[in-house]
Amino acid sequence: MLDHLKASNRAWAERMVAADGEFFKRLELQQVPEYLWIGCADSRVPANEIVGLAPGELFVHRNVANLAPPQDANYLSVLQFAVDVLKVKHIIVVGHYGCGGVSAAVDGKRRGLVDHWLHPIRELFHQHRDELDAIPDGRARLDRLCELNVIRQVSNVASDVLVQEAWARRQDLCVHGWVYSLANGLVTDLEVSIDRPK
Repeated sequence: MLDHLKASNRAWAERMVAADGEFFKRLELQQVPEYLWIGCADSRVPANEIVGLAPGELFVHRNVANLAPPQDANYLSVLQFAVDVLKVKHIIVVGHYGCGGVSAAVDGKRRGLVDHWLHPIRELFHQHRDELDAIPDGRARLDRLCELNVIRQVSNVASDVLVQEAWARRQDLCVHGWVYSLANGLVTDLEVSIDRPK
């Protein structure tokens, strides 16, 4: 089963070795990424490829709608490992335009467990209702909600005790917010970077 994926894996590994005979030996010995990427699980948003980084250069956490909720043990475990063990220098929250999770949060349909996960986005939608209702185009309205979601998640990351403690011990760490466009493959920096307690 899945022979085509296994064949693709072998071809990829051969290409990596052909380009750099020591690649896997180095990769096996250590992991020292400077970046933690908190992104959406959407299959169209491949973290390493978007920013042109090789395996081992980007520590990645992905979930539906790129949330960083303070009560999620999975996210917090990744955050703690990245900050305390790997000593990443940059945490990048990356949303994307056309996010199905953001759309599902506010379209009024019920889908089960994921509705609970997306609740913070519904809250955000209601908090910014006036701004969002003033945008006549439905797609542009959802794109703005994607941006607002990234901004909120940057705030969640920066206010977390793990990040606050890192700053207290003067660890070099900055939290950024980006949005990726499926239409052209480019990221937009939302210019909400935080590099110290506020």
